[in-house]
Amino acid sequence: MSDETPKKDGAPRRSFLAAMGAVVAGGLAGVAPVLAGVATLLDPLRRSRDDQNMVMVTKLPVLPADGLPRKFTVTADRVDAWTTYQNTPVGAVYLSRTEEGQLNALNVVCPHAGCFVNLAPGATHFACPCHRSRFDLDGTRVEGPSPRDLDALDAEVRNEDEVWVRFQNFQPGQEHKVPIV
Repeated sequence: MSDETPKKDGAPRRSFLAAMGAVVAGGLAGVAPVLAGVATLLDPLRRSRDDQNMVMVTKLPVLPADGLPRKFTVTADRVDAWTTYQNTPVGAVYLSRTEEGQLNALNVVCPHAGCFVNLAPGATHFACPCHRSRFDLDGTRVEGPSPRDLDALDAEVRNEDEVWVRFQNFQPGQEHKVPIV
């Protein structure tokens, strides 16, 4: 045989294997973004609903049983796309406790335009400095343009002396409480 005889070099098979290798590599490269998207989409389902937005605000001995509201800053961990900010102020609440041990929690934001309400001198009522809405100490609207009472929040005692509040803000200017997500 001479050296000039054509040999089968397997070129079609090599090009097929190269093409399949490219498809597999491309598929593997595409899996990571798809899995990240699915994880982000399903994240709310993964979280526990019972403790969502529950934060410890104070210790029970700090809150006197005289029924008068006290203002407390609410701090929580906030997460944006890649960063976690620990113990960041997210709002404030007025807490009161009766002699019977009942807790009342009110969001400090006026339901009219979103201003912060203040405890009036003499601690007889809450007053909004923006448009003069007035609320009883239990949060009931007395007068002014506010479309609803102050927003009550769930509160409970855990571990015998920790006051926990389900903190949430609501849209101002609405007749009914509409949560801000």
